[in-house]
Amino acid sequence: MDARKGVFRMLLILPWAIPNYITALIWKGMFTGEYGGLNALLHAAGLDGVSWMGLVVHRVLANVITNTWLGFPFMMVVAIGALENIPKELYEAASVDGASAWQRFRHITLPHLRPALGPAVALGSIWTFNMFNVIHLVSGGQPGGSTNILVTDAYRWAFERGERYGMAAAYATVIFLILLLWTVFGARIVRSKGDDT
Repeated sequence: MDARKGVFRMLLILPWAIPNYITALIWKGMFTGEYGGLNALLHAAGLDGVSWMGLVVHRVLANVITNTWLGFPFMMVVAIGALENIPKELYEAASVDGASAWQRFRHITLPHLRPALGPAVALGSIWTFNMFNVIHLVSGGQPGGSTNILVTDAYRWAFERGERYGMAAAYATVIFLILLLWTVFGARIVRSKGDDT
């Protein structure tokens, strides 16, 4: 059982071993028209293929899927570490007291996960907010810039729209302020929830 667990963990951490720009290019290939891997899977299941780079909603979904794949290993490692630190005696005592699986999850697992997952979610949000590679390589900000985020817009102002470095610097300042506020208020929320438990 332990060997299988180790294999599964290795497979789930695999996205960390591949540089994220390579991963973004692989996912872009998987989203490609009729011959992409995802449409091949849909056809094998008897479903119609999806024009992943056609509609805005499909491009956004492609970006979200790629970013989720890239962020999963970090969240998994944090969650596994927190789960393994929960004393088994708590679950045994709750079972003896007649607690259901839902009650054990709600009153033991969640409170012990929250201190670890709070900062992890804040850090993951910051990484996602700055995920230039996914947007630039998977959807290219298309159609018409509708899938751009602030970081890719800053890049476009600096290098594609007449070298407007002042505008790019203004974007960078706005990005910094948003992330600073998110970090400060996120830390306060996590701290207040930790005090409540």
